[in-house]
Order: sequence, then C-alpha cells, then structure tokens
Amino acid sequence: MYKTAILGCRGRARAHAAAYRFVKGGKLAAICDMNEERLNGFGDHFEISSRYTDLDVMLEKEKPDLLHIVTAPVLRGTNQRIRYPLMKQASDHGVPAVIVEKPVAVESEDWKQIAGLAEETETKIVVNTQLNFHPKNLELKRDVAESRIGELKFIDASARNPPVNQAPHVLQLVSSYIDNSRPVKVLGQISGNERLVSDEPSPMNAAAHVLYENGLHVSLAFGTEMGTLASEASGTHVHKRVFVMGSEGFVHWRFSSWERFTREGGYEEGPLNYGEQDTIEQGNLTDAVFDWLDDENSVHPTHLKQSLAEFNLLLGIYYSGITNKVIELPFNPPDGLMDLLRERL
Repeated sequence: MYKTAILGCRGRARAHAAAYRFVKGGKLAAICDMNEERLNGFGDHFEISSRYTDLDVMLEKEKPDLLHIVTAPVLRGTNQRIRYPLMKQASDHGVPAVIVEKPVAVESEDWKQIAGLAEETETKIVVNTQLNFHPKNLELKRDVAESRIGELKFIDASARNPPVNQAPHVLQLVSSYIDNSRPVKVLGQISGNERLVSDEPSPMNAAAHVLYENGLHVSLAFGTEMGTLASEASGTHVHKRVFVMGSEGFVHWRFSSWERFTREGGYEEGPLNYGEQDTIEQGNLTDAVFDWLDDENSVHPTHLKQSLAEFNLLLGIYYSGITNKVIELPFNPPDGLMDLLRERL
C-alpha cells in the first residue's frame, strides 16, 4: 500500500481526496496548505491528522510515495508561476511520483522550465487530465481500439472555456483515442483579449486544424464563441466533447451524454452523470500511478512528457494565430509569447 500526500486544500483537492474511496493501491496520509484554517477544515473533513504548512517539512517527515500538487498554476495575488518550482521541490526530495493539476504550464517560459525538468528528473510526474479514465470514455475507446467503427478517419473536439482552461482536457482526450500519437503540424486562429491580463493568460477563443504523426486530421475549437454545446447546463466548463469518426461508424463522448454507431450494435445513446463518474475516474488515474510505480512498462497515459507535447500544441495554435503560418511540431515557443498575443489581439 503506497503512502500519499496532498499539497493544496482548496476545492479541487477535495475531489482528489474523495476519490480515495475507490483507490486500491494507496492511502492518503498527510496534507499541506499555508492557510491553517483551510488545512484544518480539510483535515477534519477527511479525518487526516498529519497536517503541515510547510511542504519541505511534510516531504522530509512523511516521505510520501505520491504527492498530489493541487494548486493553481499561479500563486494567488502574484504573477509567480509555481508549477515548475513545486515539481522541482518534489523531485529534489526524491518523491517517487507526483500528480499535478492542469494546466501543466501557463506560457512558453514555464513550459520550457518544466520540459527541462522532464528530461532530468527520476520522479514519475503525471498531469491530472482525468477524463482519460472516465468509465464511458474507456468503453468508447475500446470500441475504437477494437475497430468497431472501422478505420479512423477524423476527430472533432471542443470546449467552451478559454483555451488554457479546458484545452488540456480536450487535447488529452484526443491523444487517448489515438494511442498518444503526437501532433506534427497545426494551423490555428485566435481571437479575444479579455483573458490576456489574468493569472492564466489565454486568448478567449481558438480554433485549429492539426495533423498527427499517425496521419489523422483533427479539428479543435475552444471558447464561448467556438466550442460546441455538450450539455444542457449553463456553465461553460461542462461543454467538453470529443467525436471520433471511423469508416464504418463513430463514437461521441459529451459532458452529460454519449452516442455511438458501430457495425455490430447500430446506433446507441444515453445520459451521463458526470459528477458520479468524475470521482471514479480520479481514483482510476491515481491507481494508474501505482501501476507505473510497480512496473516501469506500465507508463501512465497522462505522463508529463505526453502532457507537455499537448501543451506545446496549444502554444503552437497561439503562435500560428499570430504568424498566420502552419507551425511544425514540436516547436520551440518564443519567450514573451503572451506579450505577442497582447500586441496582436
């Protein structure tokens, strides 16, 4: 049984902790947050007595096998990007594995820092794009993998939040349906500057056509004026979806429903309760980390290098929108990319 700890006790961390009722390979043993009131409220709710306000102290005393980094990518009230320093801190302490919340980066500068860390660390770092483990997604992916929709022809995927917010989920969903094939070319368009002065800067809208190394073409759309409606709910974050077209059928996962057409089963559809399945998928993502710790060959599907490739695609969409050129991937994004976006938009 692996020992685990959580850094950051805000709302999203509660989903990580609640999922432990489905986790088979590990037990949550310690928590850390600079805010003692929040720390104690979280600890009381989940009955965790080992509580810390200093990450170094927790890692030194508890020596967890897995650390959940459930913080915002930017330190609140500052412009300080904290994904890289926190992952480096865990790596320096020799933590065997880390789950870090999305987005893995915010802009080109921190993406480069994290890409450098990925090449040198022995810590197994996983990005928490948990939709890969959604039970219905797993079922639909089996349909694709077993050729029940024939030969893959095209994928269309979208979300209605600004790109940096939900694109990591959508891009990982696309990857998961094509065995993590990497993107090689992108032509993108961008619009809207309202979010470019936020802690997580991003155009409001983006659309792209992507070619992957397996030859598949993918259409992407992000933003309130671009993403397709995928739920009856009003919140923009609930409108994530992925549509996979084959030569003899299709599968379509949406936030609150699903549909497919296969040779054997014909047309089928049904509703989804995302809230219930989200806890299960979070538990599945966590257990997959333990599988990787047990076996080097059981590489986690949302491992850091894969997630960095997906975020590099997002940066490529931005740069294509600025330059009006097709961008070859992977590419070395220029420093000051957000400033270029502000100038252009």
